[in-house]
Amino acid sequence: MERRDFLQYTGLAAGALMLPYGRPWSGALTPIPTADRKALADAALTAAKGAGASYADVRIGRYLNQFINGRETKIQNVVNTESFGAGIRVIANGTWGFAATQDVTPDGVSRAARQAVAIAKANARLQTEPVTLAPQRGYGEVSWRTPISKNAFEISIKEKADLLVAVGDAALKAGASYIFTGLFLVNEQKYFASTDGSYIDQDVHRTWPNFQVTLVDQASNKFETRDALSSPVGMGWEYLAGRPAHKVKTPGGALVYSDSYDMLEDARLAAAQAKEKQGAKSVEAGKWDLVLDPSHTWLTIHESVGHPLELDRVLGYEANYAGTSFATLDKWKSKQFKYGSPLVNFFADKVQPGSLGAVGYDDEGVKTREWDLVRDGILVGYQAIRDQVHILGENASHGCCYGDSWSSVQFQRMPNVSLRPGPKQLTPAQMVAGVEKGIFIIGDGSYSIDQQRYNFQFGGQLFYEIRNGRIVGMLRDVAYQSNTQEFWNAVAAICDRRDFRLGGSFFDGKGQPSQSSAVSHGASTVRVNGVNVINTARKIG
Repeated sequence: MERRDFLQYTGLAAGALMLPYGRPWSGALTPIPTADRKALADAALTAAKGAGASYADVRIGRYLNQFINGRETKIQNVVNTESFGAGIRVIANGTWGFAATQDVTPDGVSRAARQAVAIAKANARLQTEPVTLAPQRGYGEVSWRTPISKNAFEISIKEKADLLVAVGDAALKAGASYIFTGLFLVNEQKYFASTDGSYIDQDVHRTWPNFQVTLVDQASNKFETRDALSSPVGMGWEYLAGRPAHKVKTPGGALVYSDSYDMLEDARLAAAQAKEKQGAKSVEAGKWDLVLDPSHTWLTIHESVGHPLELDRVLGYEANYAGTSFATLDKWKSKQFKYGSPLVNFFADKVQPGSLGAVGYDDEGVKTREWDLVRDGILVGYQAIRDQVHILGENASHGCCYGDSWSSVQFQRMPNVSLRPGPKQLTPAQMVAGVEKGIFIIGDGSYSIDQQRYNFQFGGQLFYEIRNGRIVGMLRDVAYQSNTQEFWNAVAAICDRRDFRLGGSFFDGKGQPSQSSAVSHGASTVRVNGVNVINTARKIG
């Protein structure tokens, strides 16, 4: 098993305990403080102002996580975590300060607020220029909730375990040698207040079902795998039950899923496709036209568009941990940098229904929205928050600030970043019909990309050869290499909005200390011409 897969399937349960979400959770929630949250928030804000803060915000949060994983027809692990506390962020003497506490009482949050101010004043000795915050009006008392119909945390452990056992059994009966299965559920209950006059209550839900099927050839001991073609989503249990699965049949015959998911069906199909991969032809290295399903494209977007257009990365703030960006400010200022072909339009948002990044307000109280990053192929924007947008000459935050816990300071995080569908009616089948020599790629796989998010290599789950407009069989050992600008400038066609689907990442790491966030990326099927394809099984030398 590759390191990536090992970490994904055997390390997630342990990893859940390492995330900043707190102690193991028995199912009994921490009692809500007797004082209401508005009174608690006001106590913190008043204490911060009294200690000399020019601005303050407070986040009172309860973070619930549940991870269940299995192998074949056995449940291996059930992990529940709960964390509850408050974080206070302030500006004093033109400098940020932050402190957090699990003592969520008027006295406890007031002490933390005064500590945050003291930290800010100490930090001010090293500050070269004061923090510049974009103006932000207060919204008063407002609320937002992920529009779910079934709260996954109210579904019994038995029902979830029974699902994973059934999935494992279905894969084995379909010929799989073994299968790892998993469910990861998140609920963030967040209350935000600031000296701008906002009191924002939000209840955020995310769901991620996943598996990896492996089939071993007994004669050769060689094996093939196929991961789940599910997407992690900003939805409840209805994604897995309660309505018919929304399936999309690709030109290669594979099924991918949209706003609902049949885990059993996908596991059966995965076993059959793993077997088919064993008999597939090894790809011939060279130039190929690629037809990329959204279940694959999301990761390429994440790495080559989402990350390089984070403004803090562009400015060098992430250089020590996550790298820098080739998409420097001079390219944006020129207003003519060709990020992609004229067909390419990338937009950022935190409002897409069903997406991982969807919230009503970000973690500094800014109402979320949509904005352009690349328009008609030209770089036109970045992702920025209240203390960054003045660098772009703008006076309003983009609303993409996030902290992964009440105990983590919030900072700029990637919103959903997606490729707009093509304006003309075009189906994937019609796209394939126009390709003479190509490869249809489904699902995400291994990848690598350099520290400036420029040169890269991507694999996938399923690969189908296209000859003279027809799918002629499955390929294996496929990966493609390019650089960000060359790749997106080679986009020749994009299917219309009927084919638009979301993929995404549940664990996008950034910052020191490291934080994790969840983000979706949407696309319709896209054709990219003349891409360098390598054979990953061929040895050099």
